[in-house]
Amino acid sequence: MNDKVATIMPKHTILIVDDEVAIRDMLCIALEAADFNVLQAENAQQAHGTIVDSQPDLVLLDWMMPGTTGLELLRRLKRDELTAKLPIIMLTAKADEDYKIAGLDAGADDYLAKPFSPRELISRVKAVLRRIGREDLQEPIVIGELIFDPIGHRVSIAGQPITLGPTEYRLLQFFLTHQERVYSRGQILDYVWGGNVYLDERTVDVHIRRLRKAISVAGHENYVQTVRGAGYRFSSQLQHD
Repeated sequence: MNDKVATIMPKHTILIVDDEVAIRDMLCIALEAADFNVLQAENAQQAHGTIVDSQPDLVLLDWMMPGTTGLELLRRLKRDELTAKLPIIMLTAKADEDYKIAGLDAGADDYLAKPFSPRELISRVKAVLRRIGREDLQEPIVIGELIFDPIGHRVSIAGQPITLGPTEYRLLQFFLTHQERVYSRGQILDYVWGGNVYLDERTVDVHIRRLRKAISVAGHENYVQTVRGAGYRFSSQLQHD
């Protein structure tokens, strides 16, 4: 008799960081019902210790907390090599686009404005985990004198280290893994920011300019090409439209 052994996938662990007990409890119930393991922290200091000790797969981080704010903790985590790739969804009552952009620019993977439904929360969490799971690039990509090292999370041109913000890093990774094809602003928003994030398409133009400025060594900014009326493409052919 042949017995089939089922492969049991480990549950993802989600850390909830919020100073309000009622909100933590509500999120905990929703996440556990969706088969996630759940950890909780009531402030940034406690959250940081839990992240280091328990290494959760994703963090739900409230923006407004006494003492160190969620945004400040987010920036701290993204500066640390050990936590720079940790997926983070910001939770906040601040629904203005400027706040969304501030959170996303600081490295948040998504942004959820209160109040929200448990179903929307679970959908966003699963979407971010899927997106992060697809980022399995291992080998460095070399274009001209540009070297993109996904394991070391480093970018250099002609041996010179290039400093990129979290969004520009993701944008460059997208372009390097999708070369020679034109993408509209809407498509770039979906790929880089995620389909659940609602931002003005002009946000793409802002980050394209920042990326070009950051890689403006030995003419590498010319690889990021504007295709009038269509969007952008990354091409090593350095052609002009």
